[in-house]
Amino acid sequence: MIKNSKIHLDSTNETYIQHLKFATCVGITMIYGGIQALIHAIYPGILTKAASSKIKKLYTLVTDKTNNIK
Repeated sequence: MIKNSKIHLDSTNETYIQHLKFATCVGITMIYGGIQALIHAIYPGILTKAASSKIKKLYTLVTDKTNNIK
């Protein structure tokens, strides 16, 4: 597990702390967007673009990060 973690960190060109911050940001954004989507499912008139905005934000974050690794 430690060897796989080291390989992954090397492939992303990040330190452990940098990876922790980025992955935490992605995870929290996913949870927050999921809660918004569930609220929207119950009350369709509110948060009409919140979840899709989170998806777009995550796509941009991850895509930019992946493009910078190459």
